[in-house]
Amino acid sequence: MDNVLDIFKEITSIPRCSGTYQPFINFIKNFSSKYGFECQVDNYNNILCKKKNSKANLCLQNHYDIVCLIDNTIPKIIEEDGFLKATNSTLGADNGIGCSYMLSLMSQDYDLEYLFTSDEEIGLIGANNLELELQSEYMLNIDSEEEGEICIGCAGGIDIFGKNNLKSIIKNEENYELYEIEISKLPGGHSGVDIHLNVPNGIKLIAQTIKENDALLLDINGGERINSIPVNVKAIIACKTYPTVISHENIRITKIETKSEHLNIWNSDIIDFIYTFSNGVRAFDKDINVVLNSINLAKITTNIDSIDIELSARSMTNEGLNIIKKETISLLQHFGFTVETNGKYSAWKPDINEFTNNILDIYKKYDKNASLEAIHAGLECAIFKKKFPNMKIASIGPNIFNPHSNREKVEIKSVEKLSVIVKEIVDNF
Repeated sequence: MDNVLDIFKEITSIPRCSGTYQPFINFIKNFSSKYGFECQVDNYNNILCKKKNSKANLCLQNHYDIVCLIDNTIPKIIEEDGFLKATNSTLGADNGIGCSYMLSLMSQDYDLEYLFTSDEEIGLIGANNLELELQSEYMLNIDSEEEGEICIGCAGGIDIFGKNNLKSIIKNEENYELYEIEISKLPGGHSGVDIHLNVPNGIKLIAQTIKENDALLLDINGGERINSIPVNVKAIIACKTYPTVISHENIRITKIETKSEHLNIWNSDIIDFIYTFSNGVRAFDKDINVVLNSINLAKITTNIDSIDIELSARSMTNEGLNIIKKETISLLQHFGFTVETNGKYSAWKPDINEFTNNILDIYKKYDKNASLEAIHAGLECAIFKKKFPNMKIASIGPNIFNPHSNREKVEIKSVEKLSVIVKEIVDNF
């Protein structure tokens, strides 16, 4: 599997931001035809490649969409200090690398089922709506991001959407001045696997500065994706005195040289909610070293008639997920928001079986510290375990750091090491 990195570089040039399908579908159709595989595409843009009379008992599965912090971005790969990175964008190693392992094995004529799913990064949409039939008894997902960890369980999640339309026009009798307040260049990161690292949340920081300066809110927009910790946020505020930068050194405040006799302001409950909201880790299990419950305030948008916020809640148990959902809905409603939920997926209860043990035995030949683990992130494995309850599933992957951010990078040696491991797993099944 010496061609994995070459394939990754090739598919990185194909537009694959979530919501963009056809360029990659066309590529896979041509690739499948070249190597003698049939290619099926369902109504949700999932792709299944297999031999005509396949006897496959193992399915390799990965999503093909990538997080783009700026729409329609095509990453420009650079190699530095043993890593592949991208210039001023996410890299798309999550999960272009997983797809590359699959394409490499297809090019070697392995009789497997190869399932490429769509829109994982915006709510596991493809996996949730899969219309394609699988015959395999086993599934290997290659969407994990830490070498040596064999994932056998993951968090469930739900997306929560709040809408507040309480605003008013007031006469500027107290001589308020207008200011633009902006924050950027924060580290960002994945709202599941990075949530315990105390990565600063741009929306929370802006709200703190607004609240503690007794400012009025006229406009606010920020956050990139519902599963990312927000990096960039900008607001227009009115304040009696020049605001003080309170919450973070990256905040910039600029006076707007415009006088206004009237101000169109949003209800103070919006900033009060964000200011008081307990963002981040809610519970942590020290015994298994994993976050149990968390929630991330991911996006905020000012529209003509409302301010909308998006939050992503996660839990390692379905019971915990239900509790954090109910608590958040109740809190939002208390602050004047109407609430909807979407994108729910179940937790994947850790499952140790002959498949996972076999993978562990193989992995330990190359890494004596390899272990079975559970992670605080949503993997499509949870959905497939629910759809195919008798299927044995595991997830592995190379070292990918800071996914969903401009700092994303993948370790070249780790990709090469995992190539050997994946090939041996495939040979065994």
